[in-house]
Amino acid sequence: MPKRGKNYQEARKLIDRATLYDVEEAIDLAVQSSKAKFDETVEIHVKLGVDSRHADQQVRGAIVLPHGTGKSRKVLVFAKGEKLKEAEAGGADYAGGEELADKIKNENWFDFDVVVATPDMMGTVGKLGKILGPKGLMPNPKSGTVTMDVERAIKEIKAGKVEYRLDKTNIIHCPLGKVSFGKEKLDENLKALMEAIIKAKPAAAKGQYLKSVTIATTMGPGVKINPQKIG
Repeated sequence: MPKRGKNYQEARKLIDRATLYDVEEAIDLAVQSSKAKFDETVEIHVKLGVDSRHADQQVRGAIVLPHGTGKSRKVLVFAKGEKLKEAEAGGADYAGGEELADKIKNENWFDFDVVVATPDMMGTVGKLGKILGPKGLMPNPKSGTVTMDVERAIKEIKAGKVEYRLDKTNIIHCPLGKVSFGKEKLDENLKALMEAIIKAKPAAAKGQYLKSVTIATTMGPGVKINPQKIG
């Protein structure tokens, strides 16, 4: 295991690994433990009591955080005709069709953070599944990125919409904002996100749903939250 730097070691002293903290205290400690010279992102990691290998236990969705994420995101829209004009007028960073698909496929181009597509363009986008899928960039109706209302989709993404989804180890990883947001805004973002995740609990999920909840800054140590104090 690589040796951690001095700042990390100092931050580590603030946090008791064995303690499950209340939400407000955990956020306070995460912010206090931010020692980097840049405005670190505060992230949340939620392990769920589900099995993502089963389709009826998938947890996936999207939410516009009350205070956004503090990060500007570039949006690529696959559309044609009037919807292409709507995307361009609505603030898409890139909008087009086959030519953009070819650029991704042939030039390994990824100068964007989110992909939105109208349903009639999914034939084109589907061919990029093996490229976009592993990067978490494939549009999906559940996250609102396959839609005819492209203007609204762009607006929400720019306002701080985040997608939550399980990884292979049944953990959801999501940004909550920046350290500079302060405790109150981070607390509101966390509660909004956790409310959405709890509402998305699959009917097939048995036993304890929230297994563990941890928050951490980009360079800082994890702070464990008591799952029973959430929701």
